[in-house]
Amino acid sequence: MGVRIIGIGHYVPDKVVTNQDLEKIMDTSDEWIVTRTGIKERRYASPDQANSDLSYEAARVALARAGVRPQDLDVIVVATVTPDMSFPATACLVQARLGIRERPCFDMEAACPGFIYGLELMRGLLSLGDTYRTGLLIGTEVLTRIMDPLDRNTAVLFGDGSGAAVLVKDDSEFGIISTYLGGDGELGNLLYLPAGGSRMPTSEETIKNRQHYLKMKGREVFRHAVQWMQQSALIVLEKAGMSPEDITWLVPHQANIRIIDSTREKLGLPPEKVYVNIDKYGNTSAASIPIALSEMQEKGLLKKGDIVLLVSFGAGFTWGAVLMRWG
Repeated sequence: MGVRIIGIGHYVPDKVVTNQDLEKIMDTSDEWIVTRTGIKERRYASPDQANSDLSYEAARVALARAGVRPQDLDVIVVATVTPDMSFPATACLVQARLGIRERPCFDMEAACPGFIYGLELMRGLLSLGDTYRTGLLIGTEVLTRIMDPLDRNTAVLFGDGSGAAVLVKDDSEFGIISTYLGGDGELGNLLYLPAGGSRMPTSEETIKNRQHYLKMKGREVFRHAVQWMQQSALIVLEKAGMSPEDITWLVPHQANIRIIDSTREKLGLPPEKVYVNIDKYGNTSAASIPIALSEMQEKGLLKKGDIVLLVSFGAGFTWGAVLMRWG
């Protein structure tokens, strides 16, 4: 029994923050940011918007496009590292907003590959007999809440947004073909949020030391990201018995244009086969791939039967890829 996406949607906040806006508040420049990242602007959630608000809006679009009522859902999963609060899960808050009850709802944390990890999780759940037939998977981040405005190396990278997908059991030729997930916890110190958990609870000292902002060793992250984006793509193709020539679209995690280009070149793909929107949104972590898929659907770029390769990496370190036949 296979699994496929029947509806995809996204939501991004209204507030656009350009590189020129950032030039006014920190030591940076549009040329510096674009050259190193490919980012020109990003979206910031308003002060009254939390993760569940963005998630709900993306979910509404995905459900409408799928022609599925909220009460038809059997499970809701939100992939995120920036939930509304430690608990309850953001998925539970989204469930309440959708006006439904008595369905399992939970969050999962796999950083930027969260949506890809979520697809594999949904594939497993939907394969469990008739227990689950229709699932809602949401990838949402409000990363601007954990950015250090004094750190120009990270503050220019991230944005807020949400993408959602409705998945169903399907025994046709369409849907997920193969998957690959990986991780290396020994690299966890390259990208992390120090305080706020049980290891380093919130205190006056953690606030004073700015330990509630994400920390990243950029050069090391870049090196490992290039390696595992490439390897993940090749492994998932090999598992499917396919080659890069079979790919219609490469939809990579939108973290850095140089990483995207490196992955494309490794696969020998022309630029027109790679979807890129990092210039508009920056790095939205678990939301970046579903936002990209939703935009592609809106633009009529995704055709029935297209072979679509999703690939991502992120904090943990985690990485993974999903190969699917769109339809």
